Amino acid sequence: MIPVNQPLLDGNEKRYLLECIESGWISSEGPFIRDFEERFAARFNRKHAIAVCNGTAALDAAIEALGIGPGDEVIMPSFTIISCVMQIVRNGAKPVLIDADPRTWNMNVSAIESRITPSTKAIMAVHIYGLPVDMDPLLELARKHGLKVLEDSAQMHGQTYKGRACGSLGDISTFSFYPNKHITTGEGGMIVTDSDELAEHCRSLRNLCFKPESRFVHDRLGWNLRMTSMQAALGLAQLERLDEFVVRKRRMGALYQELLGDLDGVQLPLASTDYADSIYWVFGLVLDERLGLTGADAMKRLAAEGIGSRPFFYPMHQQPVLRNMGAIAASDHCPVAERLYERGFYIPSGLALTEDQIRTVAATVRRILTL
Repeated sequence: MIPVNQPLLDGNEKRYLLECIESGWISSEGPFIRDFEERFAARFNRKHAIAVCNGTAALDAAIEALGIGPGDEVIMPSFTIISCVMQIVRNGAKPVLIDADPRTWNMNVSAIESRITPSTKAIMAVHIYGLPVDMDPLLELARKHGLKVLEDSAQMHGQTYKGRACGSLGDISTFSFYPNKHITTGEGGMIVTDSDELAEHCRSLRNLCFKPESRFVHDRLGWNLRMTSMQAALGLAQLERLDEFVVRKRRMGALYQELLGDLDGVQLPLASTDYADSIYWVFGLVLDERLGLTGADAMKRLAAEGIGSRPFFYPMHQQPVLRNMGAIAASDHCPVAERLYERGFYIPSGLALTEDQIRTVAATVRRILTL
């Protein structure tokens, strides 16, 4: 079986983990947490970095720190993972969903302004699969209307937008360190911001909102979102190799493009725009209706051949839980997002994937899609 993802853990990961064990710093205290946060902030041109236990926790804390609550609206993509919407809905705010751009698969920025109302408080920009959201017009809209920008960079470690690091563009930005990301800590996440106030709020939320002067006295409710020192040790070793990983991913993407570029009836990831070259976090395929196959059909055929794959995101406007809660109007319709889910999937894309495996995957994809 060629797995859909396998991380590379052959740098300093073992050495740093052994240091944690030998020093006794294995929980959420110690030098590895501090070093990981400081070096991550520097790498992404941010004043503050706050390490947390996973990427969803990073989003939850960021939404809470922005003060998003009852009656507020947050403009965000429909084509994303449910982590992006959960805390918005839990806080009594309304997600206002924007359809995807059919070429980049990111939120269609040109559709945002018409959805802004007096209740709009923030725009959530979620960079999807390999290319960033077109941020300049989005940021201009935020300035024009006095809105906050939450930038979800979970998939964009090392990507840039017009030369600026993804993760450096929002009022507050978040990352995930799940094993399929360019940097992994197994589970983990990071919040980054230049705002002293937002950083302090997120640090407090991460640690049960203990009062600094009275540890077990609480003025507000927080969570235990702390990252362990062992996770930070892994993250630090991975961060040291981020530039290498970005080069590797782009070479993998370019090889897939070469091997599959002439495949009729299949949309490959857009290699570049005028603001970024794809980082190929995953290599997605979208099937034309003429093939007579859905994404699910193709994945079944690949599985039978020993090739791992994953479906594209299920659109937020169709999520049963959100509809049942009344958080999404039954009339909401995002046809591009719907088509991407129905006809899209991604093939093995992990950092440990070899050239021979890529060639095997590509040959198998060609075979199962031309039957």
